[in-house]
Amino acid sequence: MKATITLLAALPLLATLALAGPVSAETLLIERVQEENSAALPARGQSMAQVEARHGAPAQRMDPRGGQKSQWPTINRWVYPAFTVYFENTRVIDVVANKADATEIGPKPPIL
Repeated sequence: MKATITLLAALPLLATLALAGPVSAETLLIERVQEENSAALPARGQSMAQVEARHGAPAQRMDPRGGQKSQWPTINRWVYPAFTVYFENTRVIDVVANKADATEIGPKPPIL
């Protein structure tokens, strides 16, 4: 009896979806990142030397930010084709996937 009630409650939703027509196929950045192998990305805590040894030289090394006071660590950014690595001083603190192409929905490119 319970399954019949659940099915009846879902019928209006199914009818709405059937009448909605074709769905556009946009690729979300988060979907691509979830599909990628996270082992291929630098890990938090790795040194700059370890990242460069494993992934090669970055396509671009952004100017460092911060470091004006001892409470503000220097943040370095290295841009690779598929991701950007953020370092606090010389250690990885984060890795962010870059947009693959203009049709992908995700973060904007890094500010230069």
